[in-house]
Amino acid sequence: MSEHLVDRLLASGARRGDAIGLATSRDGRVAISRDQVSADLDPASVAKTIAAIDAELAPRWVMWDQRTAATLVAHGIRLVRSWDLAAADRFVHGGWATSPALIWARLHDLDPNTIPVERGPDLFNQIDPAVESASPIDPDGYLRASWSAGGWEDFDGGAVTWASLALRCARLQRAATDTLPDPPRTLSALRSESSIELLCSELAADGLPLDEARANELIAGYIGPRPTTQQDEFDARAQRDAAVFAAAPGVGQVDLRSPGQVRTLLRRVGIEVPDTRAWRLKELRDRHPIVEALLTWRKAERIESTFGYRWLDENVSGGRLRGVWSGCDGAAGRMTASAGLHNLPAELRDAVRAEPGYVFVRADLGQIEPRVLAVVSGDPKLAEATRDDDLYAPVATALGVPRDVAKVAVLGAMYGQTTGIGAEALRGLNAAYPVAMAYLERADRSAQAANDLRTFGGRLIRLSASSPSPNGTEDRAAVAARGRFGRNAMVQGAAAEFFKVWALTVRARVAPLDARIVLCLHDELLVHTPAEYADKVAAAVDAALQEAAARWAPSSDGRSTTGRSDAGRSTTGHSAVRFVAETSVVTSWADAK
Repeated sequence: MSEHLVDRLLASGARRGDAIGLATSRDGRVAISRDQVSADLDPASVAKTIAAIDAELAPRWVMWDQRTAATLVAHGIRLVRSWDLAAADRFVHGGWATSPALIWARLHDLDPNTIPVERGPDLFNQIDPAVESASPIDPDGYLRASWSAGGWEDFDGGAVTWASLALRCARLQRAATDTLPDPPRTLSALRSESSIELLCSELAADGLPLDEARANELIAGYIGPRPTTQQDEFDARAQRDAAVFAAAPGVGQVDLRSPGQVRTLLRRVGIEVPDTRAWRLKELRDRHPIVEALLTWRKAERIESTFGYRWLDENVSGGRLRGVWSGCDGAAGRMTASAGLHNLPAELRDAVRAEPGYVFVRADLGQIEPRVLAVVSGDPKLAEATRDDDLYAPVATALGVPRDVAKVAVLGAMYGQTTGIGAEALRGLNAAYPVAMAYLERADRSAQAANDLRTFGGRLIRLSASSPSPNGTEDRAAVAARGRFGRNAMVQGAAAEFFKVWALTVRARVAPLDARIVLCLHDELLVHTPAEYADKVAAAVDAALQEAAARWAPSSDGRSTTGRSDAGRSTTGHSAVRFVAETSVVTSWADAK
């Protein structure tokens, strides 16, 4: 069956890298479609057939969304590359909301506001099953609501038709890139945004290795032993509260979960604060013992409410912390994860431990956002600064300020912070790095005016939905906040695009070594690898950084500068821009420095 299907695809003119439509059914069947060649595969033949097609044609498998990949992963099938219609739609049109019906409408210039909605039969709406199954398109050109809602699985030949429709949409999405500012770059970004959904499905299925015994031990250290009754929970909470009040005897008790009452408590010991944010309290540690007690209480409270025993019970199974992953957040495009995978407190990281016979290769991109800014803005002077392992050192020299001040200034420029310790140095950045600062300023002004933006790769950052009122009465603070968001989104979005290219390159290079990525955290990768291959995987991760930089933003002559600095630190770059990563081999995530 598999060899015959490959022969048919070759005879139809299929070439390596071509797109092939794919659809998965609830019963484990898989349909594939490419023009005149189609097949409805039974579960027993799926893995062998897909492997044969991958080996001969290395196609880009087209799917409506990540659910197709998740179904295949559950059956032990991991695709190499894909075109994800939902991911591409979110990238080109911005935001999060998408669906097969919306994708179809956008690609066929149909009004999204009149997309048919599935309704049951009633006196005025009689559904003819024969008509529904005969064609997925209604008389007005829209995708039928029943098909979009998954009804295609119940129609004879529906799976093959659904795969064929996916392929048709992918080709239209591909053609639409020609209308965007940089079609080749956008096409490259759409491919990585699609394939990152494959990695997301694998991250969800594999989970993050977690030692449950160690997790219970760490949690108990903050909130006490696991409660057996609700009264136990109340008693433990009361004990934690009492420890705070004991730090200031005689001042009375308040509700520590009320910021206003906490301010009252602090006022009683002579500390006046406008708010009780953690960073503000940390600056007042030396004023009174109650401040440290409050900080300790808050840490325990967060663990109890968000990362306590209930969290373990709901999200950990088989020694793995499991959550739902997505390739974008609907804003600037960063990856997202549920179950606290992106917010795990440092205090609990020692519970993230490699399984026996395995280790973690952990790699963390260094100063990624300012290095990305050097690429996307094309600032030659900032590019020169990236040649240093510590980008902030040459910036500090150029500005004539301490390194810490230079760091605050650079971050302030990207986040729109114009006051505070780095404010004066921030003004110096305009003279030292005028091209990069002008790039940020243009993004800020455009966002303030509620103009949509596109990232380096072409993702739409939607701002027009929050356009100013016609009479110009919009709050100035809201306008300024929109500007800050715009300038940061342009850098953060591009950084997310680069990170995904790197992650996908690592995924491909370490797979032959039986290693798998188990965590993507903004600019950090955690790879679970057999201990015997640790050095090879670490080297592969470093090499992948060089490869990813060349793919993400190739220089005009097609080359990228590469090199290597001190042990465990890889470097590469687009033209004159260098990227660095700190790579280490550890058995516990807490050991990574």
